[in-house]
Amino acid sequence: MIASLISRQFVFKRLLGSNKSHRRWSGDTNLFSHNYHFVTPTQLRCSFSTTLARYNNMHPLDDSTVESFFIPGAKVFDRYFECPLDYENESSSSKLKVFARHLVPVDKVSSMKKMPFFLYLQGGPGFECALPGSGTAGWIKVAFEKGYQVLLLDQRGTGLSSQISAESLDTLFETDEEKADYLTHFRADSIVRDCETIRKQLTEGRSKDDEQRITLLGQSFGGFCITTYLSLFPQSIQHAYITGGVPPLVDTPDKVYRALYPRILKKNKLYYKKFPHDVARVRQVHEFLSNNKVTLPNGGTLSVRRFLQLGIAFGGSGGYDSLHNIVQAAASDLDRIQKLSYRTLNMIQESQSWDANVIYAILHEAIYCQANQSSRWSAERLLSEEPFSTDFQWRLEDLKPDQPVYFTGETIYPFMFDDFAELRPLKHIADLLAEKRWGQLYDTEALNKLDGPLTAGVSYFDDMYVDRELSEHTAGEINGFQQWITNEFAHNGLRADPERVLSYLIKLARGDEGYNR
Repeated sequence: MIASLISRQFVFKRLLGSNKSHRRWSGDTNLFSHNYHFVTPTQLRCSFSTTLARYNNMHPLDDSTVESFFIPGAKVFDRYFECPLDYENESSSSKLKVFARHLVPVDKVSSMKKMPFFLYLQGGPGFECALPGSGTAGWIKVAFEKGYQVLLLDQRGTGLSSQISAESLDTLFETDEEKADYLTHFRADSIVRDCETIRKQLTEGRSKDDEQRITLLGQSFGGFCITTYLSLFPQSIQHAYITGGVPPLVDTPDKVYRALYPRILKKNKLYYKKFPHDVARVRQVHEFLSNNKVTLPNGGTLSVRRFLQLGIAFGGSGGYDSLHNIVQAAASDLDRIQKLSYRTLNMIQESQSWDANVIYAILHEAIYCQANQSSRWSAERLLSEEPFSTDFQWRLEDLKPDQPVYFTGETIYPFMFDDFAELRPLKHIADLLAEKRWGQLYDTEALNKLDGPLTAGVSYFDDMYVDRELSEHTAGEINGFQQWITNEFAHNGLRADPERVLSYLIKLARGDEGYNR
């Protein structure tokens, strides 16, 4: 029966336990399906493999149907896990497919059932993990040398883990209200519960002498997830390392943006100090965009405000230079052909990731919300307040003749759901989520009493994405947390020097290095 199902171009899969009415035409049949959605043959094979392994009481590490291949230094297994959409109603919830790449040193594949696991949580929210080119370099090399096998998780809603897009939501739901409700299950608390589900499955049957706890590395938003993990399942964690992502313990984003807007302003001034001729160039591009409607290659709109979002690059190493290249190219276009060339427009479009990673926009402010609070478009509200409304003035008619135009940073605004082609269908959903009152992400009492996991993190002195002072406060709330504060790196220190950053955090957590500020 399974072979005949796989041979069909489209097949149905029941959304188990769903109480929503999802009606979609059934491809080449003439029926409406009820509580069903399309899956591809590949998805069906993965689902069947997982179900069959569970039915046969097979350990997931023994499943020979899992796709595997080699990269230098590692054997890679592509693993899928079935996780509840809604952990609060686990028994009746529909299921999600969550994907993780499993990397094992080539000479230790036979020891998978005994080796401890090292799970990496990506920054974001809304970004998947890339396939590494090698297991012999970077932080993966460090993890291997410490005796770990590595898991690279595509967090739910990203990559190969039931990816969220306007198209996928249209496939599953009819109304914006249903779509918004679905998206409430894609924050850190659900991601962490996926991790715990995966940990339990992969360490099932281990003896008391074999490590069942997991070690965590979280970059940026991945550190937010780790702090939620420490709040919910501290007994499941052996070690936890956070890079540029010790989260602010706030209930709304307002305090975050009040701290970050001045940092963004400082970055702008440093940018113009490095490239003083760009003051005039940016004004030239700004005036052109203020007076002309410009369409990007994918149909999005390059408005003034979207152009100014390119300042997000200031938060990473090399960001000033990459933005300068774009500004210089745009000004050159206007001097030469009196419009922006396809090359420049494409460069701008590829510099902004919200079209391809919609969670990064639609749930960004929600990562700061808890205690029954909502975001209410926090970054936009605060930008209308002084001194920010003057500092970041973007309206041509309100700018003084000699006033530099300042870029914004990692901040989300309602206009994006008009200007970004892939965000337009999500506009009303974004408004609904901006008013959503969110539940708890962190348990401060549990963090205060943390006992067992060795924890350490690095915060970057002038981090434009995660405010260092708010991170310091949180670090003080996590019992035993060792914090490293440095201005040697920008927010992407783990990418800039991964071996050094992780190696130092490991030493710091276990006491091999003195407390370093």
